[in-house]
Amino acid sequence: MAEAREQTRGPSPRRLTSRESEAVKLLIVTLGQRMPDWINVATTTYLQRMPREFNLELVELKADGRTKGRSREQILTTEAEAVFNALGPIPFHALDERGSLWTTLELSHHLTRTQQEGESLGFVIGSADGLHPSILQRSRTPLGLSRMTLPHGLARVILVEQLYRAAMILKGHPYHRDT
Repeated sequence: MAEAREQTRGPSPRRLTSRESEAVKLLIVTLGQRMPDWINVATTTYLQRMPREFNLELVELKADGRTKGRSREQILTTEAEAVFNALGPIPFHALDERGSLWTTLELSHHLTRTQQEGESLGFVIGSADGLHPSILQRSRTPLGLSRMTLPHGLARVILVEQLYRAAMILKGHPYHRDT
């Protein structure tokens, strides 16, 4: 399920995708490739379950290494370049614990608008060093999954599941039960 993608700088990112179709493209760009098996299994499960109306794709970029003599700013700058390369012109939401906290229903409304406008939509999960300020500035709305800091792999699983849940709401599927 992995595909290679050309990138102008650095190694090719690992890419996982749901079914290909004439669907709304949802792109998750994440910094970090070595995830425990349970994260990969959970992510792949939701990617495979995504309805055909949404082409959910995960691009895993290698986080920039912490080498001697490089500042956090230099690392984040290099990572930001890779993120912007992977996103291209796609509008996106950066995940940040200080970001807006949406309900699943609010996320489904955003997906509806994206679908109606025929746009693509991206989401960015940063590395252990966080995100460069330029990513947060260019983000449509920085989003928080929690006020707590989450491990990047867990944030990935939560985001993919919430996108799946929001898509199921739009399809009228009873996966989401609003009591």
